[in-house]
Amino acid sequence: MSSVTDVRTIFQNKLSENPDHGFHPLDLDRIKDEKYINRVLKHSNEDAKEAADMLWEIFTWRKTTGANEINESNIKMDFVHDGVIFPHSRDVDGCLLLIIKSKKHVKGVKDFEEIKRIIIYWFDRIEREENGNKISLFFDMEGCGLSNMDMDLIQYLISLFKHYYPNFLNYIIIYQMPWVLSAAFKIVKSLLPAQAIEKLKNVNKDTIKNFVPPEQALTCWGGQDNYVFEFVPENRSSPDHTPKKVTFAEQNDVLTFPHAGDMLRINPSNLIVFKNENDDITGQFVITNNNAGAVSFKIRTTSPEKFRVRPSSGILAVAASQTVMIVVQPGFQLKNVSKDMFLVMCMQIPKTELSQKELSEVWQNSSGNQVDEYRLKCQFPVKETKNGNVVEKSDKYDSVTNALNNLQINYEILHKQVEKLKIFQFLTLMLSIVAVILGYLVYMNTYENDRYCEQI
Repeated sequence: MSSVTDVRTIFQNKLSENPDHGFHPLDLDRIKDEKYINRVLKHSNEDAKEAADMLWEIFTWRKTTGANEINESNIKMDFVHDGVIFPHSRDVDGCLLLIIKSKKHVKGVKDFEEIKRIIIYWFDRIEREENGNKISLFFDMEGCGLSNMDMDLIQYLISLFKHYYPNFLNYIIIYQMPWVLSAAFKIVKSLLPAQAIEKLKNVNKDTIKNFVPPEQALTCWGGQDNYVFEFVPENRSSPDHTPKKVTFAEQNDVLTFPHAGDMLRINPSNLIVFKNENDDITGQFVITNNNAGAVSFKIRTTSPEKFRVRPSSGILAVAASQTVMIVVQPGFQLKNVSKDMFLVMCMQIPKTELSQKELSEVWQNSSGNQVDEYRLKCQFPVKETKNGNVVEKSDKYDSVTNALNNLQINYEILHKQVEKLKIFQFLTLMLSIVAVILGYLVYMNTYENDRYCEQI
């Protein structure tokens, strides 16, 4: 059986072979944490080589996403205060519940990249506060419809547990699943590995006590806890938890780590994912001014002939944001592994009302000013050959998404038909009532006439 020492040795050898890894110091400290290494080992079926590879994958992902820099000062706190996702209560094994109020989430309404940052914030915070002990995902689905069913969110949560938070999941508890979502969740179940399916538990008001004790269950679940979500800031007074600025180094034209400058926040932080849209290959990212004053930005690329960038420069007021759209020019061959990169440069300016000439002069005389630089890699759509034709690669997730879309369309058609049926039933009922009333009036009129004739 592999040991913690084996994992450390393999990983340290890999570090020495890759001195420009750029891993965050807080992540490298995890190597010293025996409990954390044991978590990775258990997740990797006690295989030291697999565990060391997983560590490398975790640290690379954390570097790419800037996970150690995510905190309450740079996430969408209004999203947090909405109470869609929050930790509270414990399951029967004493594991903290990460509650997802599915009815409060409607797919596509909020920026998904911001939602992912909030999820990383909660995962990291819980991992610190619970000392790496397992947690249970609790999907509160009471009152949900198909608009609340977000496959991207579910897939992202599954990927975090599977790849980046080892041996961290206890149960996935589904509470009060509406019948209309049963078929959709069968598709979700097909995405899960066998071990995760064993952890999936469907409960209702009668069976929830088997996984969440009554004293821990919220009153809305039929329990005894009348808790209402209220965000409490994390206490991170320890120096070990102080976020450290990470800088990039570019040697021999190879990017090793993105620059975490002070002036801009870039989302995504260092990777532009391109997609096929209306026969165009497009990508985008958002830049936000984090500076105390106005800033001017410029965008450069290693292949200016290949891309159309809008806008390629501009001015941002304090806290203002700008979406940068990139379109690949027709006729260029794209590779899955691309060396194309974008450089975002920014510099503080005295005011937002500068003419183009004044702005050019500011940049020309920028040698004495601080210029922040941010580098972003490109990821193009993966393609494969099928029957001699180049097509977009279709994976299991795509088929699941299509199935859910079809399910939603059929649901909407069924819903419209039910509404029409209700209207038809109402009209039929009204006609029946009118017919009865008319029949009664005719009868009474005939009866009165007969009486009148008898009297004569």
